[in-house]
Amino acid sequence: MTSKGSEDEHPSVTLFRRYLRIRTVQPKPDYGAAVAFLEERAHQLGLSCQKVEVAPGYVVTVLTWPGTNPSLSSILLNSHTDVVPVFEEHWSHDPFEAFKDSEGYIYGRGTQDMKCVSMQYLEAVRRLKVEGHSFPRTIHMTFVPDEEIGGHHGMELFVERPEFRALRAGFALDEGLANPTDAFTVFYSERSVWWVRVTSTGRPGHGSRFIEDTAAEKLAFEEQLHAWCQAAGEGVTLEFAQKWMKPRVTPIDDSNPWWSAFSRVFKDMNLTLEAEIFPATTDSRYLRAVGIPALGFSPMNCTPVLLHDHDERLHEAVFLRGIDIYTQLLPALASVPALPSDS
Repeated sequence: MTSKGSEDEHPSVTLFRRYLRIRTVQPKPDYGAAVAFLEERAHQLGLSCQKVEVAPGYVVTVLTWPGTNPSLSSILLNSHTDVVPVFEEHWSHDPFEAFKDSEGYIYGRGTQDMKCVSMQYLEAVRRLKVEGHSFPRTIHMTFVPDEEIGGHHGMELFVERPEFRALRAGFALDEGLANPTDAFTVFYSERSVWWVRVTSTGRPGHGSRFIEDTAAEKLAFEEQLHAWCQAAGEGVTLEFAQKWMKPRVTPIDDSNPWWSAFSRVFKDMNLTLEAEIFPATTDSRYLRAVGIPALGFSPMNCTPVLLHDHDERLHEAVFLRGIDIYTQLLPALASVPALPSDS
């Protein structure tokens, strides 16, 4: 057992656990409490805070650490404040208590996806500022409200707004996944998601249950979906609730100076990096679609992948190690020399 906090607990861990207790769970997240928390952090860190309401009730919060050379494009550190629902009966501890057990594991919805990364960004910036550092490129931290339900009232709208263009983002980091091995995973692209809603109208009758080897499992292409509806008879239609058709890939070779700076940090720290295509989707797709190279990265190695799972948890040592990594990454990225794209 453990208490909600102890005198010998690392302050960054205490702050992380406090953020986890804010119930930003979909479909009714407490956005107000999350934004207030971020505003407080901005004030304490000496960062500017901008709130952009991209749709009624949906606010993107932007915290900014200005660089010394405003002619250069900026670094964008993105994360989302919302988390997915829970089934509390399947959890060992209250998913919004941020319970820490005697071994140092912190239980809570958002420990991996992705309140950990939000706090690691903030704590890395705090540490660098305390040490007196400054860098040529401006660092923006964006906190979006609805990634877990598609980002349609968050990043998808934000990238089209003048407030986003004013950030002059040249490169972005967003969320990744844990890796159960010693390696860290970085994602340079992701799947193109299709969410399909099929509607069938007709007389009421008995509906049998779903079984294995269903028709839906066999439908891999859009033409097959339409043909299936046509064959089903009159009154059967489909619509795409989400259909992403703009897949983009961020280069992961020496042709990309951002990748060179990113990967060099891992070489210098003697850490193993594995590059993959993300198996689902994140808000990175909206950034890549408007021409901003983005990498998905969450510094969680030696950790089982538990995002969206019961008993989602993260060891405090892994969380703190992630801050160390960002403390090395941010200076490298914010010090990339001037590029042709900056102009």
